[in-house]
Amino acid sequence: QVQLVESGGGLVQAGGSLRLSCAASGRTFRHSVMAWFRQAPGKEREIVAAISGDAIVQFHADAVKGRFTISRDNAKSTWYLQMNSLKPEDTAVYYCAAEPKREMTVNEYYYWGQGTQVTVSS
Repeated sequence: QVQLVESGGGLVQAGGSLRLSCAASGRTFRHSVMAWFRQAPGKEREIVAAISGDAIVQFHADAVKGRFTISRDNAKSTWYLQMNSLKPEDTAVYYCAAEPKREMTVNEYYYWGQGTQVTVSS
């Protein structure tokens, strides 16, 4: 059974940093696109970042570009989202996802984590 488990969320003050992790089990995702999405209250789920299996292709949404960085460790079947200079508008539930059904930025993936809350206070 495939499982994606996020960790690293929490409460942080504006300007602070958090590092999210997503650990996969049940099969290998070495060659798969992996991504992070987020969903704020009352809003639709949106792409934050995505990364190809070889880490050569990376996407970061404009809202987080220069502050967030996606990375992966295929040996550990884990990928990460380093979040710096956090803002209150970054507050959301963050989800990791694996294997897009279409383009990597589209909110349609085969596998999803359960989500982790990130709250940024002003």
